[in-house]
Amino acid sequence: MAAPAAEPPLFTPESATWRINQEPALLLGGGRALLMQLAHPGVAAGVAEHSDFPSRALHRLLRTLDLVMALTFGGRAEALAAARRINGVHRRVRGAGYAASDPRLLLWVHATLIDSALVTYEAFVGPLSAADAETYYQEAKLIGGMLRLPGAAYPPRLADFERYLAEMLGGDELAVDRRARDLAAAVLRPPLRGVPGLAYRPLEALTAGLLPERLRAAYGVRWGRAELTVYAVARRTLPRLVAAMPRRLRQVPAARRATVAGRVR
Repeated sequence: MAAPAAEPPLFTPESATWRINQEPALLLGGGRALLMQLAHPGVAAGVAEHSDFPSRALHRLLRTLDLVMALTFGGRAEALAAARRINGVHRRVRGAGYAASDPRLLLWVHATLIDSALVTYEAFVGPLSAADAETYYQEAKLIGGMLRLPGAAYPPRLADFERYLAEMLGGDELAVDRRARDLAAAVLRPPLRGVPGLAYRPLEALTAGLLPERLRAAYGVRWGRAELTVYAVARRTLPRLVAAMPRRLRQVPAARRATVAGRVR
């Protein structure tokens, strides 16, 4: 008896979401996304009061990435299960003046992921056409819908989305307080046994270079001559290295598994 056909994912390899999210280089933007999220006091409060993030920052980041990858590359049942887990966590995270299920917080968190993916791709992989960037943004609304944020909650076009980001970064809704800075320290230098602080300096430099200037200053992230040099060298060399890699090395494990499992052609 023939084996049942593998369940297809929500996105195909031809989609902008698949082509962009499959790049391992996007992981270099994870710190940027997290620091942008924590700049919202509601997000920082939820993380500080409902998680062990400071002591297990890397573990929690990897677990979150697994769920995000399942939404992009998993079969439909796997993607829906990941969405249910995320939504279940959001329902439990609430406190004085905030709730993780608040559409404004959900939009900001997802906005940081969308924007960080686009910014990191262009910095370390290569340029994106305006059409690809627009398509990626529109496709992201499908994931948002699975996370209880309907398409109508998003700015309609990428240009509108960019104005929303500029308004958030220029307004008073974001505020990097002491709690956010304490959490950011765990992002920039996860407490891993045997790993000296100096080992994180290159990653700190890349995160600093990717961050919007206002947040870089608010967090007090180093941005001196050494960091500028590291970032400039990465911008110059990483796209060349990525372009020279074989295809299988330019896929995150979840994308490779989807291909091997026969979910996509």
